[in-house]
Amino acid sequence: MLDKNGIAKRIAKEVKDGYYVNLGIGIPTLVANFVREDIEVEFQSENGVLGMGPFPFEGEEDADIINAGKQTITTLPGASFFDSAMSFSMIRGQHVDLTILGAMEVAENGDIANWKIPGKMVKGMGGAMDLVASAENIIVAMMHTNRAGASKLLKRCSLPLTGVGCVKKIVTNMAVVEITPEGFKLLERAPGVSVEDIENATEGHLIIEGDIPEMEL
Repeated sequence: MLDKNGIAKRIAKEVKDGYYVNLGIGIPTLVANFVREDIEVEFQSENGVLGMGPFPFEGEEDADIINAGKQTITTLPGASFFDSAMSFSMIRGQHVDLTILGAMEVAENGDIANWKIPGKMVKGMGGAMDLVASAENIIVAMMHTNRAGASKLLKRCSLPLTGVGCVKKIVTNMAVVEITPEGFKLLERAPGVSVEDIENATEGHLIIEGDIPEMEL
């Protein structure tokens, strides 16, 4: 199985030259560390940064330069800073090519729940609802199951929805899965993980066609 860095490394392969990419809180923030050096990518953070780089080395942090998750970041030459109005104009105006975010649950039709657990304190929905409503290409980074071992890839989300039918692809610690009109389509499996393991960990309808290759990281 993959760890969080492994998930981020696999998602980084989805990032293309010239893309503008929004990175959500959690695992997605790690993606900037693994993007190929021979391509140019602009990472956007909804708190008002365009041109994020990898995380800083210990001792080189600047507490004034943070991402949406309040983690210290680096910026690349030519980076810019702006207010929330400008940031969300970029997002709502569909100027972001790829959105990478985490999720608590994803349904087989592409619904996503990632902002609220009833009865738990929530800081707020953040920019997730704007992102999923505006982005054409959404990839979810998450664990395949929750801490209790229950699937997070479901027939239908049980938590309040963030967006409806918007997710295109999911990369978990076990697999790469594509959302299709028929359900979850298994594209790749993580090293050491069998197709049967993935089937057992997926509640929603899982489509398996031919031999499923192991991920190349």
